[in-house]
Amino acid sequence: MIPLGRRFDTVRVPAQRIHTAVASDEPATVAAALSDWLHGPVIRDLRSPAGAYYFLMAPDAKWDGPETRLSTGTYLGVPRVGHIAYLMTWVVPPEHPGNLCDTLALRTLLATADPLRR
Repeated sequence: MIPLGRRFDTVRVPAQRIHTAVASDEPATVAAALSDWLHGPVIRDLRSPAGAYYFLMAPDAKWDGPETRLSTGTYLGVPRVGHIAYLMTWVVPPEHPGNLCDTLALRTLLATADPLRR
């Protein structure tokens, strides 16, 4: 468990919204799409099939999306990179220290989910 608000914050997005935005729920396809769009680390909660995705972003990054931003006072289970995890897993592991998601790219990706859902 890592405290949020210091090194990074996270945006929690329901799996269905991500799967709609990338037109797939197949793990390799989702990982490739998120990596291409965001160039930043993403964690998935595996405790249920509907588990959320967590997009790591800078603590001072602007976020005005409808999805929940988690920050100071919250802890996130972060798996070790390269290890098999059963509760939380890396969908897109960090490329280097300080590598975080671009919030504008995340907002743009999520904006595609609503029209596609209809």
